[in-house]
Amino acid sequence: MGKLIGVGVGPGDPELLTLKAARLIEAADLLVYLSNEAGDSTARHIARIPIAQRPDNAAELALVMPMKFDRSAANAVYDEAALQITDALTNGQLVVFLCEGDPLIFGSFSYLLERLAGRFACEVVPGISSINGACAAVATPLTRQSESFAVVSGRQSLEQLTTALTQHAAVVILKAGQARPKILAALNAANRSRDAQYLEYIGRENERIVRDVSTLTAEAGPYFSMFLVTQKPEAACASSH
Repeated sequence: MGKLIGVGVGPGDPELLTLKAARLIEAADLLVYLSNEAGDSTARHIARIPIAQRPDNAAELALVMPMKFDRSAANAVYDEAALQITDALTNGQLVVFLCEGDPLIFGSFSYLLERLAGRFACEVVPGISSINGACAAVATPLTRQSESFAVVSGRQSLEQLTTALTQHAAVVILKAGQARPKILAALNAANRSRDAQYLEYIGRENERIVRDVSTLTAEAGPYFSMFLVTQKPEAACASSH
């Protein structure tokens, strides 16, 4: 039997791949990744340096993923992919699935893992997440001393987002694209707008950082966007006395 490995390729900078990730990408018998209907794959683009070291005829499997809130279409893609990957694993192949950021933090690899882990050997190579990438991009500590932090999805309700912003010193809000108006409203409700920074396409050529979120329009943004909310040093000092 072969082995399935979920490999995190990091948030966008191709130099942030780990040595282990690069080695496995070069060695894979079958390389699997998500792509859009135009054939573009963010994960493959990030991993382009080790991919260039693979033979020209090396096998790849692009999973064309419909970007819809209805999960039935996505589940059908994962079901079909599991069948194709099963064939490769049964033939003793090393299958590497590329995943943006880290495979197990809102990662698409988890859907293949739940379909195949019970029957085949599966491993995970962690990647630098967008959370780490965002903090580094703005050179801002996520937490200090006894501070707590939460990672939440922009798909949560306004009340849930406001509660997280009220209860935690630092909050990372992922999946922020379509939810940007709601997130801005939650930041205002929790009086945390001044603590927030907004980032798009971290580590990529079109990276955008907005340090004053009051300048953002309350409209949907791109899929690869997030909010980083951290307690300012003066606020942290004041709360500790």
